[in-house]
Amino acid sequence: MTAEARAATRCGFVALIGAPNVGKSTLVNALVGSKVTIVSRKVQTTRALIRGIVIDHNAQIILVDTPGIFQPKRRLDRAMVSTAWSGAHDADLVCVLLDAKAGLDEEADSILTRLAGVDHEKILVLNKIDLVPREKLLALAKAANDRLPFAKTFMVSALSGDGVEDLRAALGEMVPAGPFLYPEDQMSDAPMRQLAAEITREKIYQKLHQELPYQSTVETDSWTERKDNSVRIEQTIFVERESQRKIVLGKGGATIKAIGADSRKEIADILGVPVHLFLFVKVRENWGDDPDRYRQMGLEFPKE
Repeated sequence: MTAEARAATRCGFVALIGAPNVGKSTLVNALVGSKVTIVSRKVQTTRALIRGIVIDHNAQIILVDTPGIFQPKRRLDRAMVSTAWSGAHDADLVCVLLDAKAGLDEEADSILTRLAGVDHEKILVLNKIDLVPREKLLALAKAANDRLPFAKTFMVSALSGDGVEDLRAALGEMVPAGPFLYPEDQMSDAPMRQLAAEITREKIYQKLHQELPYQSTVETDSWTERKDNSVRIEQTIFVERESQRKIVLGKGGATIKAIGADSRKEIADILGVPVHLFLFVKVRENWGDDPDRYRQMGLEFPKE
């Protein structure tokens, strides 16, 4: 990139804020054009501020996919909500996602109230528009803008991609002038070891649904690139109780084998090389009260 081109570049952080399940992770993936955050039907899956990086013409847009904002009950919940709001305050722009079908429900109302104290330009994004009649969408956009002044309003379907290009172009125009902060071919600043752990955690949720509580986490213990261009990965799934360990293992180890097969396939698709994945399940009692675990996930440990 020439000095002249560099001078014309734009670059900034855009925080995606919204209640659980409004489609933040799906939107990040749609904007980037590749999977950089896990997507799950279960709420609260994005624990740390995993960024997707988008190049749109002369602009680099760094997307901060914050944990869904909900009413925190446990220490881990409080850490995730605190992280979400810090992401909003630290960004250059804030994209507020609303589920068009849910409308201005209690969670959305609470978020809009608190966002009034965030001192950045705000963009309203109504997601899942394919599920709602146009008249309802227009009424929702007006009601939200009456509550809080938004610089722009977009209507998208993150799942189908409808409206995503217009949003991407607008973000590129709105981020501040400045040099790119990441190499142009980099899609995420989440190291592959972390992304691989997130993928395995997604597969656990898909297989076990309500059977396993959120106090489960995955860590990538080793990552070895072999001479045949394949990658050998060892990961540990941590749970809080022996009963949970048995659930993850399944009868005769069937559940963990299925989790491993699904995770290995997706990691291999992203890396573009064969992957040998080895999963272990260990009990780590009360990890939800261990400050080191929070730091590893990029979360601040709440004092109380």
